[in-house]
Amino acid sequence: MQFNPDDLEYSVIYKLLTGSVIPRPIGWISTIDENGINNLAPFSYFNIVGEDPPHVMFSTVRGNNTNKDTLNNVLANKQFVVNMVTEDLVEQMNSTSQAVSPDVDEFQLAHLTPIASVKIKPMRVAESKITFECEMVHHYFLENHKNGAACIIIGRIVMMHFDDSVLLDNFKINMENYKPVSRLAGSNYSKIGEVFSIKRE
Repeated sequence: MQFNPDDLEYSVIYKLLTGSVIPRPIGWISTIDENGINNLAPFSYFNIVGEDPPHVMFSTVRGNNTNKDTLNNVLANKQFVVNMVTEDLVEQMNSTSQAVSPDVDEFQLAHLTPIASVKIKPMRVAESKITFECEMVHHYFLENHKNGAACIIIGRIVMMHFDDSVLLDNFKINMENYKPVSRLAGSNYSKIGEVFSIKRE
């Protein structure tokens, strides 16, 4: 079958894309508002976009043209932390996906420990084995939208934190100890399964 996105409902496009572009890493984004209230939410439209200098991106949908708290905070102070999600944190990550009032601290909601960042104001998740402190360098609202333009945020990593347990020699990552989780479609997630190697030509 062929589908012209212009002829489809937003919900259909969402199902087709999130069911086919898998697995997706999860950016667990922590921010802080002007009143010092922490915010923490997961985003599976997330990835790295370069290493020299290191940058990451995530995007947030805007249902009914309304910004999520994460977007409001990042646009206000241009800072955020990416906390990587692992198997032991899935339930807490899921609890922070709830739509709650801006005055609710999701660290408290999910019984997580906020710890100070080194270079920026937003707090990090102490339980996360890998975290990246980021400063926003660019944002872009998608055009010609039907359901509220998604906003893409690109941030430069200004500090990286790695738990010693996930590091091997020569700065490689110990996947057995890291145990990352990725997003599939609907309410489905995945763990690292069979791993195979292919040498580049």
